[in-house]
This record gives sequence, C-alpha cells and structure tokens, in this order.
Amino acid sequence: MGSLEVFGPLSMDLSMPLLPQLADDLHTSESLAQATMSVCMLGLALGQLVAGPLSDRLGRRRPLLWGVALFMVLSLLCAFAPTIEMLLVLRFLQGIAGSAGIVIALAAARDIASGAELARLLSLLGLVGALAPLLAPVAGGQLAVVLDWRGLFVVLAGIGLVLLVISATLLPETLPPEQRHDGRFAETGRRFGAVLRDRLFVCFLLVGACTGTAFFTYLASISFVLQDGFGLSPQAFGAVFAMNAIVAVLGSLSNRAVVRRAGPARMYVLGTTATAVTALALLGAVLLDLGLVTLLLLLALVLFCYGVISPNSSTLALSGHGERAGTAAALLGMSSFAVGPIVAPLVALGGTATLTMALTMTVAIVIGCVLVWTTVRPRLHAQGEAAAAGDHPAEAAEPRPGALH
Repeated sequence: MGSLEVFGPLSMDLSMPLLPQLADDLHTSESLAQATMSVCMLGLALGQLVAGPLSDRLGRRRPLLWGVALFMVLSLLCAFAPTIEMLLVLRFLQGIAGSAGIVIALAAARDIASGAELARLLSLLGLVGALAPLLAPVAGGQLAVVLDWRGLFVVLAGIGLVLLVISATLLPETLPPEQRHDGRFAETGRRFGAVLRDRLFVCFLLVGACTGTAFFTYLASISFVLQDGFGLSPQAFGAVFAMNAIVAVLGSLSNRAVVRRAGPARMYVLGTTATAVTALALLGAVLLDLGLVTLLLLLALVLFCYGVISPNSSTLALSGHGERAGTAAALLGMSSFAVGPIVAPLVALGGTATLTMALTMTVAIVIGCVLVWTTVRPRLHAQGEAAAAGDHPAEAAEPRPGALH
C-alpha cells in the first residue's frame, strides 16, 4: 500500500531535470514543457473522482490493477509522443490512471483500520509518501546522465510494471462483496451527496486545501528562495531539500508513536495550531531578515507539523464513511492534488520569492487553523459528547476516532 503512494511524486518529479531538453526536442516553449507536469497533476486529482467510487462498487483490487496497468501503457506512449500536444494529452491520461493507486491505497487502509490504528497506519504509509519526493528528483538527475526525456518515461513504465506485480501478488481484496453497492449512477451520486452533506467532512476538505496550498507553495518556491535568494548551489539545495523531507518523515514517526495515547483529534488540533504559530514566526523572520539558518529551521518545523497533521486529517475525515471509503478518499485526494496546478503559477507572479513564499504559506495555514478552532474542534467535541451519551447506538459497533477525550 505504501508503494502506491509514489505515483504522484514519480509522475512529476522524475522528469523534472529533463524538461529543458524536452522543450528543445519537441520545439516548444519551456512553459508548455512545464505544463506537462501540471496536466499530470490535474489528472491525478480528477481521476480519483472516478477510481474511488468505482472501487466502492467493484472492490479495491480490480480498479487498482486496471489503473496501474494503464499507467504503465500510457507511460510507454509518452516516450514516443511526436508532439507537445500529444504529450500533454497522454500526461493527463497518465495522471488519471495513476490516481487509482493513490485513492485506493487510502480507501483500503480505511477498510482494515479505524481510529488511532488508522492514524498509525497512515503515518507509516506517509513515510513512503515523504521519501518519494526526495528520491524522485535525485533519481531523475542521475538517470538524466544516461537517458534522454523519452528514456525516463520508459523507466516510469518499468516502475508501473513493478507496482502492478506487487499489487497483484501482495495486496488482498479489502472490501467484502456485501459492502459494495450495486453500481447504479444514482447510487454513486447518492454516496457523493452523503459525503458532501457531512459538514465536518467538508470542514476537513477546506482545512486540507489550506495546508495543501502552503505545502505546494513551499514546493514551487523553495528552489528559487534558496538558490536565487540565498545563493545556494544545486548540491546544497538538494541537501536542504533532503533534510526537510527527513524532517517530515520524523513528524509521521512521532505521530505514529503517540497517537494511540493522545488520539487523532487531539494530535490534529495540536499539529494545526503548532503549524500556524511556526508559520507566523517564519513570516516574522523573513520580515526581520533573520537569515538563512533561522529560515531553514522554521521551514523544517512547518514540515514536521505537516507530517503530524496529514494522517490524522485523513483518519478523522474518513471516520464516519467506512461504507463509502472510496468516495470519501476520492474527494480528499482531489482537494489535495487540485491545489498544485493553481498555486504554483500564482506564487510565481508574487515577486520577491522569499517574502511571497512566507506570506502565502502563513495566510493559508492561519486560515486553516482558524477553521479548525471555530468549526472542526467544536463539532468533534459534539460528536464525542453525543457518543458518550449514547445518542447514536447504531454507530456503537465502530469507535468514533473524532471524539476528543
């Protein structure tokens, strides 16, 4: 399941070092070459809205295997794309196919765990998700020494083949037939409606969009901030980027260690609050020009908190939707991946990279924190009190991880 989390980072970051070569070979602009990453991310977002509900109908394995197989085929077709227009279409379809792995891994995790155990499982899966963005650009840079951009897509097809074999042989079906729906369009629409009528779930979507905005702002800006603003070499930038990824991993590990005692809700509120405080300190450090070391330490703290927030957010959002986990996971994943193609170009218009990055991250994180304290936390308290009073006996069979104790 952890290996399925790499579709997004691998699809985008592996080809990053060879985008200039791609533009030259296809006689196109650098902006259109960069657009191949944006359309892939858009496919990763929209495809989840198809793969997730489909897995609620057919079970997890069949849509997953078809998605991974199509990802492999489309990666090969990308390697032979004759024009930039064809490549853009294929990259979009490649993203749609790869989205099956991301959303179904989350839905399968919800099938087999709930509450604090689900948060611990997602923290473990998050280790792979945090390491993949670190390893993909490094691997892409090394492969660029011996391969052209077309060769990298052949490598992606090979990775797809490996993931297909792993999924076919090691991942069992996690959704029993009696828990699947009949597949009618009306039933799929009803499930989407049921999830979106859950106001607490919508609150998690909004907070997730805020934290996603901050995270993608970091990804879109950090190379310009460190290399253009502070004069770091590409090697030094790679080392800093690697350390920040490791810090995010430590955040996931720390959450896994304590969430069983503290509970997902408390860890989510504490993590969001700590992130907002750190982001405000980051903005202050930039305005006061406190230097590179202070900036790096505060960015590392933000990423550490992100490693804490992410698994608990997914756990709490999915807690009331076990019978439609694929649909709920699709909406969660879509809201996260849809942010990137919007944020990256807008941040680039903001002028001074360091201040723009700090200001955008701070505003997004503070808005998310305000939503947590004004909407999410009161509703979690209300759920906990109702469960304690026995107002929802039908839900007694499954613990409500949203309850604050």
